[in-house]
Amino acid sequence: MGTVPQAYYQFIMNYAPYVYVIPPNTPDPEWGKAAFAAAFAIDFLSEAYNNKQFENQKTAIYNKIVNLADWILTQQCTDPARKAYGGFKSNENSTYYYSVDACRVISSLLQAYDVTNDENYLNAARLAGATFLKTMQDQQTYGGFARAVTIADAWLLQMDIECLYGLIGLKMLAEKYDTANASTYEGIISKAVNFLKEGFENLWLHYDPADDNWHRIGLSENEIYDDPFAYALLGLYEYEGWSLTCQKVYNFINSIRASAQYPAYNPAICWAGYIDVISRFAACDYYDAVTSGILWKIRKNHDKPSLEFSMKIIDKHQEEFMFWGAKHADYSYVENKKAMATVCWLSLLYLNYEEPTTRFKQILRSNGENITLYPVREASEQISYGEGIDIKAIISPAQSRRDVPLPEHFPFTSSSVNYSIWTSDAVTVDWFAFVSIIGIVTDNYHPVRCGIVRESDYFFFRHLFHLLSAVFTPDISSRLGLLSKSVFFLAITDGNCKLPSVLATAILYGIL
Repeated sequence: MGTVPQAYYQFIMNYAPYVYVIPPNTPDPEWGKAAFAAAFAIDFLSEAYNNKQFENQKTAIYNKIVNLADWILTQQCTDPARKAYGGFKSNENSTYYYSVDACRVISSLLQAYDVTNDENYLNAARLAGATFLKTMQDQQTYGGFARAVTIADAWLLQMDIECLYGLIGLKMLAEKYDTANASTYEGIISKAVNFLKEGFENLWLHYDPADDNWHRIGLSENEIYDDPFAYALLGLYEYEGWSLTCQKVYNFINSIRASAQYPAYNPAICWAGYIDVISRFAACDYYDAVTSGILWKIRKNHDKPSLEFSMKIIDKHQEEFMFWGAKHADYSYVENKKAMATVCWLSLLYLNYEEPTTRFKQILRSNGENITLYPVREASEQISYGEGIDIKAIISPAQSRRDVPLPEHFPFTSSSVNYSIWTSDAVTVDWFAFVSIIGIVTDNYHPVRCGIVRESDYFFFRHLFHLLSAVFTPDISSRLGLLSKSVFFLAITDGNCKLPSVLATAILYGIL
């Protein structure tokens, strides 16, 4: 298992349940304390309690869990005459009780109960699930949860896909902690999944009964926030496993690449705070750092290259990733506020991290070379690069010719985004949906970017490389022109890098 940075642990112990802390040590008074911040801290501390790294801090951790869980109980509406009965304030000064906060808190209270055996936490979780969430679901006929209700019984009726995260706690109640009422929880789960899954699969953020439509954000409703999808994805994954729905959404968002506007973006590190799911580009210049942590389990089980590369970057920039937003280009903060949710989720990433061991990793260890890749920071008239990232790569020289035809240039549309592909009009290739870029590097030209080659596609790309090496033959050189001193290479890395000009002369392949 990994080692949680001491600064992360101490931040949680010192400041939870505050939402943000302004460095060096001032809790943000605007946001104050919130139940979700306490809940995410409990999630981490409950795992840390039984971890060898913290065996000398068990008493302090136990006391902090009790302190946080007790505080959450003070935020719960206990007036049965109110529609908010069983819900939790969105922050300590709010009069709103959001469904998503109950979805976040239930599983955390159950973990606190496991550690302390305090039935007050169990009862609060039951009340939030069987009463509050059922009330929020029954307020309309669709099956999702109404967004919020005030203490005065005023409603926000939009239904958010993020509430799929609540499947974690509801499933725990049904299967272990309140089996006597399992049918109630199963009914809530079934209705929620049947309705919210449609919006989730089609990348909508919420449904509004006022106009009977799903919605995103942006003037053209083409953008999403990343973290609601990360939370929803994790909730659905815990409920139904690596289903086709989970695979579809994860692979779609995780394949959205850099653009000319934001050339430093790499979804393997973390997802952008705003994502244009129609044009399939990042829609802001920063990472929403929390998603690196939220996605740890999914990546550990199903996307080890992204997990490893994400950890490589975060571990190198531990301080920068404590802030809620880290810029693509240099990981500097967007706003001078460290975020409790971010630190808690990244602490869970550290706590559960193991360096992936795969067949491809074994190939790299035995045959790979140490190289340094330099990420793009800016791509305009001149390209600027960020700090280097050390990785292992297999560099396979194929052939060298003095007379190689100058290919024609045409736009190619993949399943995700438009790319410029260099090829010959005499060649027709079935690129498959996952081929994202092929660049021919010469003395005077460098590719726009390159991507990763995942383990499962290593041998395919090795074969494809040999096919392409034979494509550009001298017999069409008289028609297309000549290039000199061109050498073809296949670069396969274990990282997730979309980096131009890595090797002086090369063909770099990337997959979605």
